[in-house]
Amino acid sequence: MIDYKGRLYWILQSCGWAAFAALQILFNAFASEQGFNWKRTAFFVLEALLCLLLTHAFRLYSKKYKWISHRIIKLFPRVILASGVMGAVIYFLRIPISLITGRESVWETAFNLDQILGLSAVYALFIFLWCVFYYTYHFIEKYNTSLKYEASMFEIELSNLKSQLNPHFIFNALNSIRALVDENPAKAKQAINQLSNILRNSLAFEKKGLTKFDDELKMVKDYLSLESVRFEERLKTVLEIHPDSSTFMVPPFMIQTLVENGIKHGISRLTKGGTIQLKTQIESGKLKITIRNSGHFVNGAKKSKSTGLGIQNTMQRLRLLYGDEASFRIVNENNNFVLTEIIIPQTK
Repeated sequence: MIDYKGRLYWILQSCGWAAFAALQILFNAFASEQGFNWKRTAFFVLEALLCLLLTHAFRLYSKKYKWISHRIIKLFPRVILASGVMGAVIYFLRIPISLITGRESVWETAFNLDQILGLSAVYALFIFLWCVFYYTYHFIEKYNTSLKYEASMFEIELSNLKSQLNPHFIFNALNSIRALVDENPAKAKQAINQLSNILRNSLAFEKKGLTKFDDELKMVKDYLSLESVRFEERLKTVLEIHPDSSTFMVPPFMIQTLVENGIKHGISRLTKGGTIQLKTQIESGKLKITIRNSGHFVNGAKKSKSTGLGIQNTMQRLRLLYGDEASFRIVNENNNFVLTEIIIPQTK
């Protein structure tokens, strides 16, 4: 897969510092009585290369400690401090560069305090401008991503509402509850409460990115309880939840949608029914969610439009929320089960 963002970064980085060197070469060629000078040209080229390497190292440091996630009021003083430090570093590293390129005269005034402060400030200004362009680009990209997410959430909201409030689901749930009213009134009351919770969550669905895992799990349990009333002994449910799962935030309705797909497009099509298992694990600080259901998944083919939409929305939401830090896969397991696996990182 081609890394277009990485390629764009190196194009802009190279062109920007090349322009920095070219402007200095041209300015000195016209300003100096000697005109064009190879020593000065070599010095300016190596100086620009030094700036390129130093700003790239700063970029790696910034990405490692996630400076881009900070608000501007917190990021600004860090950028000012980093610019000042890098300005001083460039000034002192340019001294050996001047000696290498045969500009020994620089050494004579290299440690003059006024020159140190003056040129360090000039370099710091260029580094600061570099930071302004770099972070502005990322803030704009982050804003565009949030807009895409908002648009996606509208589509997902409509999809979930359609899935949760479709006449078949309501009819099947109410029909099951009606059968319980005379046989088991207490269980019928419980089923009504569970259906009410699901409908309330669907109607109150907010366009937010994440929700507590425990809240999502509660809705999944309500859904499975309702389906158990309908399928009776044809549906077996197994829940294996790691206790630390409650510390994670998850995309709302994601687990419930995948569990629903497993029952709707897997177990409901089997005469003898089947089993659906929801299991969570903590691996390397990430939450691993696995859903196994009896049935068969046809790789590369969508059994129905709603199944494909659910998987597509899941992949899109994970990509928008976590980038490359999350993963999703759905495969057949031993020809009897479909395995759906999601791995998401811890969010702060």
